[in-house]
Amino acid sequence: MSDEPKGHRRAVLVALAANVAVGVSKLLGFLLTGSVALLAECLHSLADSGNQGLLLLGARRARAAPTQERPFGRGRERYFWAFVVGLILFGLGGVVSIIEGVRKLGDPSHGVDHAAVALTLIGVAALFEASSLRVGVRAARRSIRPGAGLWQGLRESRDPEVAVVVYEDTGALIGLALAASGIGASALTDNGVFDAAATIAIGMLLCGIATRLTIEMHSLLIGEPATALDLERIRSAVSSVDGVASILNLRTEHIGPDDLLVCVKVAFSEPVDFDGLIRVIDEIEAGVVAAVPATLTCYVEPDRRDSRRIGKVWT
Repeated sequence: MSDEPKGHRRAVLVALAANVAVGVSKLLGFLLTGSVALLAECLHSLADSGNQGLLLLGARRARAAPTQERPFGRGRERYFWAFVVGLILFGLGGVVSIIEGVRKLGDPSHGVDHAAVALTLIGVAALFEASSLRVGVRAARRSIRPGAGLWQGLRESRDPEVAVVVYEDTGALIGLALAASGIGASALTDNGVFDAAATIAIGMLLCGIATRLTIEMHSLLIGEPATALDLERIRSAVSSVDGVASILNLRTEHIGPDDLLVCVKVAFSEPVDFDGLIRVIDEIEAGVVAAVPATLTCYVEPDRRDSRRIGKVWT
């Protein structure tokens, strides 16, 4: 089982450090100004910090060696904890922010004090978030297929940590912009309704990001095949082995981001003796692992070429 890429771990650690620093600055801003938009952003950072901790926990548990009880290891731990991250972001960050914003919306006495201080703190927080996002984007571009755009690549990627970091940091920057707009408008008009409305908007933003993350991680938990690029590499590696007549069927599933299960049904050139069969199977397995290093296990089932059997389900 391959180790978690170091770039991904660094992206999570940088995001964790940034969220702790940002969360402290937002909390100070809320205490000084009474802005519920800053309180919503503080909850956002608190949720994000917990999320990074869960991602690190999942990555550490996923590195456990296979056992008799779990012969394919615990690679899906990374998907599970990323799924939990989405739920926490939705519940703690989004729903609570919306509730607080609605509550303050009906409070005519609500206002924002020391708006300049709040906006300064938001600017500092934006610098931290932008730095974290930069690291996350760099790590993401190393893991997505060549030629794919960032967002398309993240949707196709089987790595949960970088996707979570990029989504969270992007959402954080948008949330800071919403908070700044609400605080600035409230200060200019002396009407706290804008601050409350910004809080609701931040909550809706967090719920949207959390929903997207939860859907993607749910799909990965259920099981997704290799990417189109890896499937092409596997087919090429198998077809290039001397003695392979054709690929009758190919199935793959990600047990974890870096752990791929490959099952291939192959028609062999005839005639072939037993020793030749073993040789071809060994070469197929070695070729697949060389072409796609994430391959955890490759199973090869030999068969004879028969057009009636191509693409059929087999056991």
